[in-house]
Amino acid sequence: MRNDIAALVGSRICHDLISPIGAIGNGVELISLTANNVGPEIALISESVENANARIRFFRVAFGAAATDQMIERSEVLSILSATAKTGRFTYYWQAETGHARRDVRIAFLMLMCFETAFPRGGDVTIAVEDDVWTLTAHGERLIHDEPLWESLTNLRLGFEHTPAQVQFALLPSVVQEARRTLDIAVAEGQIVVTVR
Repeated sequence: MRNDIAALVGSRICHDLISPIGAIGNGVELISLTANNVGPEIALISESVENANARIRFFRVAFGAAATDQMIERSEVLSILSATAKTGRFTYYWQAETGHARRDVRIAFLMLMCFETAFPRGGDVTIAVEDDVWTLTAHGERLIHDEPLWESLTNLRLGFEHTPAQVQFALLPSVVQEARRTLDIAVAEGQIVVTVR
C-alpha cells in the first residue's frame, strides 16, 4: 500500500509540474519569435526548461503509478531518453523493438537512475530485450561501485538506510517484486550489467 501511495504522489507531482513548465517554454518561444535581439539569458532559460521537461517526463515513468496492463510505446520511450540525453551525461541505446509493459519500462528507468549514481562522469547505456529478459549494460570512464548500496537491490535483509539521492535504490526492489521479476547484477571494471528476468 505504501509503495502505491508513493507512486500516486510521484504521478501527481509530475502531472502538476508538466503544465506550468510547458507554459514557461511556450512563453520563452514567443519571446524568441517577437524580440529582435534575444540574449543569452533567453537561451539559458530555454535550455533549463527543456532539461526540466525531460526530467519530469523521465520521473513520471520512473516514479509514477503503473497499472498491470498499461503499455508504453517505443516511440515515447525514445522521445524521453533522447530529451534526457540531450541535457545529461549519458547516451542511451534503447534496443527494445516494440512497446512494453509500463512496469517493465519503469524498472529500466529506475535502473538508469542507479547507473547515474555509479557513473558520475556519465557513459553509455544499452537496454536490450530478448524473450522477455531485459539486459541493461552501462559503462563509462569512472565507476564508483558502492557495494552495500548495490547489494540493497537484491538483499532486502541488509536494512540499508538510503538517502534522498538514493531513492531509486530504495524503490526498485519493490517495483521488481510487484512485476514478479528478479535482478541479477554483475560488476566488472568500468561496467555494470543488470539482467531482469
